[in-house]
Amino acid sequence: MRAAMCREYGGPEVVVMEDIDPPELTMGCVRVRVAAAAVNFPDVLVVADQYQISSPTPFVPGSEFAGTITEVADGVDGFAVGDRVFGSVMVGAFAEEVVAPAAVLTKIPAGVDEVTAAGFGVAHRTAYHSLRSVAAIQPGAELIVLGAGGGVGLAAVQLGAVLGATVTAVASSAEKLEAARSVGATRLINYRDGDLRDQLKAQVTGGADVVIDPVGGELSEAALRRLRAGGRFITVGFASGTIPRIPLNLVLLKDISIKGFEFMSFMGNHTEEMLRNEAELLDLLASGKANPHVEQTFGLEDSVAALRHVGDGKAIGKVIVAIGSR
Repeated sequence: MRAAMCREYGGPEVVVMEDIDPPELTMGCVRVRVAAAAVNFPDVLVVADQYQISSPTPFVPGSEFAGTITEVADGVDGFAVGDRVFGSVMVGAFAEEVVAPAAVLTKIPAGVDEVTAAGFGVAHRTAYHSLRSVAAIQPGAELIVLGAGGGVGLAAVQLGAVLGATVTAVASSAEKLEAARSVGATRLINYRDGDLRDQLKAQVTGGADVVIDPVGGELSEAALRRLRAGGRFITVGFASGTIPRIPLNLVLLKDISIKGFEFMSFMGNHTEEMLRNEAELLDLLASGKANPHVEQTFGLEDSVAALRHVGDGKAIGKVIVAIGSR
């Protein structure tokens, strides 16, 4: 099969296209003919060996995919050959076939295409669990989303609006802010236009109830300062590459809660909430009320360009690798 291959760590350019043997099907897993794979920033970090979990070389990059089941191993219930599914793995998605545990797969609702499904799972799950369970957001809440042009950021804007919040989107360009506006943001702030603290103070006059932060870096403190008493600051990643230093006196004086969302930990500790959230999310996907903003689609042979586009921070929403037969 045709696949992108990482044989040494480095920038996206170390990835090469190769013909390799299909992965072995093992107990509890299914084989999926991949139709589309999404590119996430952690994929770039994994190739560079800068992610929190290291993948030994050689490996096929890519974590998020959608396609059709072609083979089912022993120990699998609820899935059959021909089912359309989407899911995520640590590595392996930028290939014509992927083998994945049945436990990480979800059936694609009728009427939803594979490109939409491939770009939906990671970002929208991260955003929804963060908003619904960690932040406990309520209708009428004031929500600030940092990095609102990225995959998780745009998903948080869209889902925050669906859940009834008034959303202030913070991003680095007019194009990213326009995308945020198109999925439900009420207020738009380009942090490159001036001091973010001053801009938030001018626009979110009464303070915010919740901040969703997938970025970290120098933006975090300004958003934290705009929380009102009892507000919740939810950190979900550090796309800026910098872990922020938080002035704890603000947390004390305003009775602010700072919480983090990490998918595997949440999945293991909040089973009932996760099942509820997953059902609600699938309903939103099936109804068209929630879907990824797909900015650009690359072919499998252009996987390096797709990784570079995301790694350079140029992506708006989701970037997809479309995978067809040779």
